[in-house]
Amino acid sequence: MSPPTDVKEVVESEIKEWHFHIYFHQRNADEHHAALELRDAVLRLRRDGAFVAVPLFRVNTDPIGPHPVGSYEIWVPSESFVSVYSYLVLNRGDLSVLVHPLTREERKDHEIRHAWLGPSFPLDLSTLPVKVEDVPLQYPSLKLGYSSTAPQLSLEERKRLGANVEEILKQEKEAAKAPSN
Repeated sequence: MSPPTDVKEVVESEIKEWHFHIYFHQRNADEHHAALELRDAVLRLRRDGAFVAVPLFRVNTDPIGPHPVGSYEIWVPSESFVSVYSYLVLNRGDLSVLVHPLTREERKDHEIRHAWLGPSFPLDLSTLPVKVEDVPLQYPSLKLGYSSTAPQLSLEERKRLGANVEEILKQEKEAAKAPSN
């Protein structure tokens, strides 16, 4: 099956919210401490405006749900995804981080739509529903992610932007050219 190329379909299916799960072996005091230090750093950076990231109030010191070790989750809207991802890539130390989207298909989000920073852990997917009725909105009061009220580029504006990028890249010999059809 070929990936979709219809701009409208692709734009409408864009993922708007993400979870980052920071993992630590709960009986490893050094890992637990490193995980809590990272959490505090994320909270400070959010406070200071580096990005929007919302760690859940709870730190799980035992396995919970599909997560086989100690962990905590950080909710991130798409507007801050790159900033948080970059920060965790550079600063996670030896901790593993599960990154997954928030969609109506929770099991797929954890099973085939995820990525790992650091070594992966086996997940217990039996605890997750295959599909839920609504997209799981978190923190709608922030008006980010799926709750965003910011104006979006129209399809026409996107096409103009794409055409402009293609025109500029004609001068770049290493850039692949888009198919003509």
